[in-house]
Amino acid sequence: MSVPYALLGLLHQRPHHGYDLKQQFDRMFSPDRPLPFGQVYATLSRLQRDGRIEPAGVEAGPGPERKQYAITTAGADEFERWLAEPVRPEPQLQTLLFTKVVLALLVGERAEPLLDRQRSTHIARMRELTVYRREAPVAEGLLADHAIYHLEADLRWIDATTARLEELRRTLSTSSTTGETA
Repeated sequence: MSVPYALLGLLHQRPHHGYDLKQQFDRMFSPDRPLPFGQVYATLSRLQRDGRIEPAGVEAGPGPERKQYAITTAGADEFERWLAEPVRPEPQLQTLLFTKVVLALLVGERAEPLLDRQRSTHIARMRELTVYRREAPVAEGLLADHAIYHLEADLRWIDATTARLEELRRTLSTSSTTGETA
């Protein structure tokens, strides 16, 4: 998630103060991993320094006054360019789970228990997200769907890898004795 662009997008609607931006970000983009306040204010500071946002007054409230920020023309242009760019397909070719499987085999461990534990962890997370999705507003439900579909793809990969572990083990054994990469 690109926090600076998310904040620019929220400011593209209308001016906001930092607390409000954090609440919106958490609710819309990251309900299970709230954005730290320090990151919000540090990002706002950098965006202001770079001319992407500017102060837009102060909002009085029950506590301290809150500085509002507005997007600048340069910030809006940058946000719109970013929004128009296609997202690079993910995931990358190297993942932590793949690395663990290969290393387990290289050091003579069995990878099956690792894959079984990972499968159980994925299924438990899918159950949590499915329950969450039932009660969530549409935006959060779509975010949960995205995560569930990625978990389903991971589960397919875990099954395919489990079925090919012996072949991978032989390939790694051969490549480690010849010095080639797998």
